[in-house]
Amino acid sequence: MKHAAAVRTTFPRSMDDPRRMARLRRTGRNGPVREAQSISKVFRSNVRVARTLWGPLSKIVTSGLRELTGTHGLSVAAGDLLLLEGRWYITHAGLLRLSQRKRCAGINATVQKDLSDPSVSRWVFRATVYKASGSRGFVGYGDADPSNCSTLVHGAEMRVAETRAVNRALRKAYGIGLCSVEELGGSSKSANPTPDRQEFAKHDPSNGRANGQPRLRDQLCLLIRKYNLNPTLVKAYAADFCGTQTVGEASRDLVESFIFHLASSAKENRDTLVCKLNSYSQPQEDRP
Repeated sequence: MKHAAAVRTTFPRSMDDPRRMARLRRTGRNGPVREAQSISKVFRSNVRVARTLWGPLSKIVTSGLRELTGTHGLSVAAGDLLLLEGRWYITHAGLLRLSQRKRCAGINATVQKDLSDPSVSRWVFRATVYKASGSRGFVGYGDADPSNCSTLVHGAEMRVAETRAVNRALRKAYGIGLCSVEELGGSSKSANPTPDRQEFAKHDPSNGRANGQPRLRDQLCLLIRKYNLNPTLVKAYAADFCGTQTVGEASRDLVESFIFHLASSAKENRDTLVCKLNSYSQPQEDRP
């Protein structure tokens, strides 16, 4: 008993939490140190990937990313976060992964018939997230109609409304102050995409997520908007880079390589990249 008492006194009073004690027994006495090192490693990875996708990060953006990494364990590479106009937004995939890590007991989403109007594609959903069995749940509502959705998702307003409701409920349940990307309404930039951006959507070789990664179309559009590039020329460059007639014929790995190459080239020297892109506006036989 004396030995047991002596061992217990080596731990701070804050270690009396049974769950933390159990974690320490699994990881050893250096558990908190290893946990901090793991968080630091994830943060460095997040910064590296974020800089590749969006260029240099401001101190405020980097500080926010550090907080999100340490508090919620979110990953940029896994598609949990997006940086839009200098602000972080969490994604639906990121919220679902967070709920899985927190062992969410269940999510229930139902359409609100009295508030919805299918004839004009207006839908309202109510979602309830249960953090544990027997809990009262956290409720969130989501609505969608052609006026607050991008034209890229017109015809899918019902699914958008359900996703928005689930996102709000999950954010309430787990204390996520960030707005989710899917909750953003259609803006002048996204609600009326140019024909070239629509062409990109048409030729997107991965219409959805694969292995939890962000959609390639989204990454391309972000790069095009960030560096003010010509979408048509980028599409032609992408096909040439991948060695295919169209982007849609290229494998996902090739398109991912092109995205990384495009981001690196734009960050290093945008003027050189623009000159390269302009060469694709010439007839093929006249290209250097």
